[in-house]
Amino acid sequence: MTDYEYDLVVVGSGNAALSAAVSASEENLKVLVVEKGPQHKRGGNSFFTDGAIRFAYNNLDGLSKVVDNLSEEELNSIELPKYATEDYHGDLMNVTKNESNPSLAEHLTGKSYETILWMKEQGVEFQLNENQFFEKDGKKSFWGGLPVKTVDKGIGLVKSLFKKAEENGVDFWYASPAEKLEKADGKITGVHVNSEEHGKVLVKTKSVVLASGGFEADKKKRMEHLGKEWENAIVRGSEYNTGDGITMALEVGAVKAGQYDGCHAHTTDYNSPKTGDYSKPGDIYKKSSYPLGLIVNVEGERFVDEGADFRNYTYAKYGKETLKQTQQKAFQIYDEQVRDMLRVEYNLEEATMLKADTVEELAVKMGVDKENFLETINSYNDAVQDGDYNPSVKDGKTTVGLSPNKTNWALKFNEGPFYAYPITCGITFTFGAIKVNNKSEVLDENDQPIEGLYAAGEMVGDLFYHNYPGGSGLMSGSVFGKTAGDSVKNYLSTAAQN
Repeated sequence: MTDYEYDLVVVGSGNAALSAAVSASEENLKVLVVEKGPQHKRGGNSFFTDGAIRFAYNNLDGLSKVVDNLSEEELNSIELPKYATEDYHGDLMNVTKNESNPSLAEHLTGKSYETILWMKEQGVEFQLNENQFFEKDGKKSFWGGLPVKTVDKGIGLVKSLFKKAEENGVDFWYASPAEKLEKADGKITGVHVNSEEHGKVLVKTKSVVLASGGFEADKKKRMEHLGKEWENAIVRGSEYNTGDGITMALEVGAVKAGQYDGCHAHTTDYNSPKTGDYSKPGDIYKKSSYPLGLIVNVEGERFVDEGADFRNYTYAKYGKETLKQTQQKAFQIYDEQVRDMLRVEYNLEEATMLKADTVEELAVKMGVDKENFLETINSYNDAVQDGDYNPSVKDGKTTVGLSPNKTNWALKFNEGPFYAYPITCGITFTFGAIKVNNKSEVLDENDQPIEGLYAAGEMVGDLFYHNYPGGSGLMSGSVFGKTAGDSVKNYLSTAAQN
């Protein structure tokens, strides 16, 4: 029997896992990454993201150090609100209702910019986020603290990190789920791996980084923790994120942390595939332009405030509201006034679209309660207040007398043709995981680190509650992944000296 021995074993192969592997391998540690899926399905949930990543860029000068090749003319055309660490931290605490662990929140936001620069050094490329500005009079007005995305979306992100990890000598085993951790004398000593190529083996190791995602792809766990209505929710990403890492950690003394009945859930096309389609990655089924329009259920009634805030601060929770509706179905509706302003995904051939010349015809095509729908539209139009419409700021153009009102961006729905996009709930990742400190060390019931065990990405519990600021999931994976790699280097260096 072959003996396998590594300084570090990383479980998972998404952004967080790869960040940990790259960071640790910078100092010539012997690193193995084990991935549950086959090679053509590597990359975890990160493979499916749009690539938008939130960090404290501070100002235009800070942004220009991240996004290459911006000409003087381009820089002069950009209107960019300041976004410092305290702004990011404020957004995070606001949307999580101040329940985010203060130490973890400070680590994520405070380390975001330096981590972005580190990612760039590793070969990750960034570009301006075309979905986060409105153009007028030659000026690009950015909004919502999310002006940057990775080149070629999540595919480009993981491709760059895989390349760097391979250059650093990291080994990869695919179709090789980790099944159990070994611990002796309070320290992690190995990982049991069931590998298609290598068989069932114990990989000896001094340290492990768990970065294998949450339990969003496990139907039974979703129903247990989130509720029975989540049984048939669409899984927007990896089919392999079934909570294995959480289970392994708990078996060796880790404790649960975070909101187990909470998750990131986005509105997605009603006809999306049931799990992430590896032939069509890039988050192409999402539907994020709803602040420009209205959302109605099959009864023909509105049920959320579409204009409560920029989509960056509402989309992760509005999926759950859609799940509560009859048939777990709703419709985003738009008129001709805003049609050209919708995001790219609305123009893809994969988008399910209904088009009609009149509101009455639209109701028939949608199959909603026609009488209720027409009443909803008429009441909404009567409630729209005068004001300047400006989708690049919270313009205060509101309705009065409705429940719910539309707080911003309330235009009358009255210029045909009219468009409807059927949507449902798509789960991205779960918020409940394991207890981790700001060194990415996994903690036991006494808040003490389990020696040699670290976690990153979706496995960091106690960070997101109720909601999260868009782009923070990727940033968290990068920050806590790099932190885990750095902590492993310090741990092994200290152990070697003793």
